[in-house]
Amino acid sequence: MQQSAIPMIDALGSYRDQWHGEMAAVAQFLAFLQDHPDAFERSHAVGHFTGSCWLVSADGARVLLLHHRKLDRWLQPGGHADGDRDLARVAMREAQEETGVTGLRVEGGIFDIDRHRIPARGNEPEHWHYDVRYVIRAAEDERFRINPESHALAWRPVTEVADDASLDMSLRRMARKWLAMR
Repeated sequence: MQQSAIPMIDALGSYRDQWHGEMAAVAQFLAFLQDHPDAFERSHAVGHFTGSCWLVSADGARVLLLHHRKLDRWLQPGGHADGDRDLARVAMREAQEETGVTGLRVEGGIFDIDRHRIPARGNEPEHWHYDVRYVIRAAEDERFRINPESHALAWRPVTEVADDASLDMSLRRMARKWLAMR
């Protein structure tokens, strides 16, 4: 095991201790991390780590979602680690780039994890994303700007996201987690 993997191993252990119902998912993430030293590189064809965020309003009542241009669905901001093993930093970078919201701050450790298959597209083969998600809170200024990766952005009440069957299951799971924590 590489020394540089220890912070993520510790963070996943803390997450497992908080969310006992997700032990199998954590085990899957830990095995992938330990078996693939280049798992933070996009070029790792089998799959790679990504960082994303649950970007909440200053009061925590709303979440900012983006309508992803390539995938044509509403998702949370996030993206590839591109070699950065600090996935909280990756999530912050992606939140800033994809939303333009200023004054953001990361709160706490890992909030959610999700492993999902990415379909083949162009020269890119089908692969797995091991997505590690963090809570990022907006300051009072919640203005956003749409970037080329999105069709739209929208602040949505967390209570609505939790019950909206048209949204990705992992978004609904994060909404339920957030509501349970408040």
